[in-house]
Amino acid sequence: MRAPRSRRWSGLQALGRLGLGVVALVAPAAASPSGAVLQYHKNATRDGHYVDPAVRRSAAPRLHRDPAFRSSVPGPTYAQPLFWAATRPNENDLLFVATAQDRVYALDASTGAEVWQRSLGTPVGRAQLPCGNLDPLGVTGTPVIDVASRTLFVAALTTAADGARTHRLAALSIDDGSMRRGWPVDVAAARPGSLAFTAAVQNQRGALALLGGTLYVPYGGHFGDCGDYHGWVVGVPTGRPASARAWATRATGGGVWAPGGIASDGGSLYVATGNTFGASSWGDGEAVIRLGPGPSFSREPADFFAPATWASLDRADADLGGSGPILVDVPGATPSRLVVALGKDGNAYLLDRSRLGGLGGAVAARRVSADAIIGAAAAYTTARGTYVVFPGRGIGCPRGHPGDLAAIRIDAASPPTLTVAWCADQHGRGSPIVTTPDGRSEAIVWSVGAGGDGRLRGFDGETGQVVFDGGGAGDATSGVQRYQTPIVATGRIFVAGDREVYAFTTR
Repeated sequence: MRAPRSRRWSGLQALGRLGLGVVALVAPAAASPSGAVLQYHKNATRDGHYVDPAVRRSAAPRLHRDPAFRSSVPGPTYAQPLFWAATRPNENDLLFVATAQDRVYALDASTGAEVWQRSLGTPVGRAQLPCGNLDPLGVTGTPVIDVASRTLFVAALTTAADGARTHRLAALSIDDGSMRRGWPVDVAAARPGSLAFTAAVQNQRGALALLGGTLYVPYGGHFGDCGDYHGWVVGVPTGRPASARAWATRATGGGVWAPGGIASDGGSLYVATGNTFGASSWGDGEAVIRLGPGPSFSREPADFFAPATWASLDRADADLGGSGPILVDVPGATPSRLVVALGKDGNAYLLDRSRLGGLGGAVAARRVSADAIIGAAAAYTTARGTYVVFPGRGIGCPRGHPGDLAAIRIDAASPPTLTVAWCADQHGRGSPIVTTPDGRSEAIVWSVGAGGDGRLRGFDGETGQVVFDGGGAGDATSGVQRYQTPIVATGRIFVAGDREVYAFTTR
């Protein structure tokens, strides 16, 4: 894992009187406020599909930076912003940004003005870590918001009073940033499993998830693969934060490090793991793993997939876990309920969600990228088919030019097949999202030239033709980290940079 770590489900369960420390109640799912962005890539499936009637292809050429929105958020910022749509009288929409400085900011979503900020501790400098490539290292994984309790959950690497590195899980009121009772949680001190959690060699890059009143947090290692780290998913009951549990890879390595982190269909959790070290038999690496609540893992072939070539992927550092799993439904295909996994080996794998297939049991596999796929992908369905778009140089592009952004189409066959549908230039290493006004038509893929020219661009989701080419001189972004992804809310597109958040509008 030497590269940088850098179905729609709204079932965030009621947490009871979490602020009073009472045990969480598993209640019917609380409805998400209209337009809210409560987790990474909008949906628990991690498809990155935003339905917004105001974002249409005809309006895309008029997109520009919103002159009414100005913010100051000292970074670096690796986590995706979140958006809270007001639900109470006299309440404003809020934008939440968590940074590598271990600070969380709540901004007025209309103006960018700071509403509150909260320090989670002192971030860890690169010199205090055994390896890595981020400096400082604080919050890097995208937080998650629970609707019912109005709580933002965030994971941070901090420096303890004795200088030790500590992974802390915080629960903040979205109203004023105050810490909920019983939080923060020191992951190592909670001893969530029989395996020791060694904070110094673990890194937290993947997005957090909520399922059934439990917060789930993924962990991997640092750039450089130092130390005896493992892939972890830590589960913390939100009303009983001292009762943490965990699953960890049996072999050393196997980090869960992709920005998308944990996907969910509302009943199970899905993660992708990276390469392991010295494993003579498969030890949970190079895999898509389905976890039950807790988390728990059956080790049955129905609940995992790993390529038959997992050992050679280990040796080549060609992680399956460079991009997290996406859950998609393909009408007319057999099977139709799928998991899509994308690897650093350039392969796309289709997996049957009812039975992941064990070793070598993919429904379909095809090499679709000439370079490593790292970052997050997005998925959407139009009248022409179901698409998955990802950062990478496509193979067999229809117009010949591979670009640095590619889309594959999943064709509704038995079994479903993969075709490279289009390729384009995003001029950077951003992670794409997609918008439609109604869930199906006028699909636009949006991505930022992160680490490149810093321009936000939009592409026709069916052809890859450019519909917005970055705007004018005043529309460039600066300091957007690789793999950063935009969000869409109330007809605007927000992008987090290292010093500010950028808002784009057609108004």
